[in-house]
Amino acid sequence: MLRVFGSPSRYIQGPDAIEVLGQSAALFGSQAALIIDGYVHGLMGDKLHALCSAHGVTLHDMVLNSDLTPEVVASLCKQAADVAPTLVIAVGGGKSLDAGKAVARAMHCHLITVPTVASNDAPTSKNYVLYDAHHHLVAVEHMLFNPTMVLVDTALIATAPAHFFRAGLGDAISKKFEAAQCARNDGRNMFDARPTATAQLIADGCARTLLEFGEAALEAAGTGVPTPAFERTVEALILMSGLGFESGGLSLAHALTRGLPHITGVGPALHGLQVAVGLLVQLDLENRADDTLAELRQWYGRVGLPTTLRELGATNIDPAQIQEAAALTLKAKHAANFDYKLSVADLSAALLRHAG
Repeated sequence: MLRVFGSPSRYIQGPDAIEVLGQSAALFGSQAALIIDGYVHGLMGDKLHALCSAHGVTLHDMVLNSDLTPEVVASLCKQAADVAPTLVIAVGGGKSLDAGKAVARAMHCHLITVPTVASNDAPTSKNYVLYDAHHHLVAVEHMLFNPTMVLVDTALIATAPAHFFRAGLGDAISKKFEAAQCARNDGRNMFDARPTATAQLIADGCARTLLEFGEAALEAAGTGVPTPAFERTVEALILMSGLGFESGGLSLAHALTRGLPHITGVGPALHGLQVAVGLLVQLDLENRADDTLAELRQWYGRVGLPTTLRELGATNIDPAQIQEAAALTLKAKHAANFDYKLSVADLSAALLRHAG
C-alpha cells in the first residue's frame, strides 16, 4: 500500500499574524465567504472586513451559531452559492473551521483557517465533523485537500480562556501514541494510506514539546501575552498535532470519543479532555512495561487534565452505559489500529478501571 503525507500549503504563526489576512486573501480573488461564529464576529468582524477591504477583497458574512449539522451545512452552502466565492475564510473555534471546510469543499475553492483558540488541531486538517441535533457525531467528512493557508495569531489565541488551551494539550498529547499504534499494526491514516515515518517523527516531536513547555505555556493562556513557551506549544497543538494525526493515523484514544459521550455527564466535555482520558485507557490496554502511564498521569496533574471518567464529568458510572460506550467505540475504524483485537469486555473493564 502507498504511503501518503498531506499538509496545508502554508502555515503562518505569530503575534498579530491576523494583520496579513488581507494580503493573503487577495492571492485567491476578490470575493470571499467569511464563516465565523457569532461571538467572534462581534469581537472582530469589523477588523476582518477592514483588513480584507484594504486589499480589494470583499467579505460575505455567514455567521454560525449552532452545531454543524447536515442541515446547517446545506444552508451555508446555499448562502455561499449566491456570492460564488473564490475563497472561504473560516474564523473561530472548531465548529467554524469545520463549517468553512464544508463550504470550501462544496464551492471547490481555497480555504484559509484562522483559529481563535488552540483547543484542537482542526485548523490544519482536511477533516470536518458533522453532528445531529443532540450533539452526537454522525459523520466525519473530508475536503479533497488540506486548507490552503493556516493563519495563527498567537496574541489572539492567548486571550482565549485557559480551559480551551488545556483541552488542546489533551488532544495533542495522544498523537505520538496513536500514530505508533497505527504504524505498528498496518493501519491507515486520514488519506486512507499507510503513514509515513515523517508523520511519526512529527508526532513524537509534538509530545516532547508539550512535556517540556506545556505547563509554562498554560500559565500564559488567557493573559493575552504569548510567551516563548506559549509559541512553542501552540505550534505543537495546531501544526505538529494536526500533521501527526492526519498523516500518522489515529487509534483507541480518539475512537473513544465515539463512545464516551454516551456516558451521562461526559457529553459536554471538550473533545481534547475526552481524548486525554481516552489515551490513559489506551495505554492501560497496551500493557506497557515502562513508566509512560505513570509519568503521563503526573503531567496531567500538573496541567489539570482529567484522569478519570468522573473528572471528565460522569455523574453515574452505570455498567450498562460503560458497555454501550465500549461497543460504540469499537465500531470506529480507528479502534482497529491496535496491537490486538479488543472486545467490548476488554474495553469496558479498562473504562471501569478509569472510572474514578
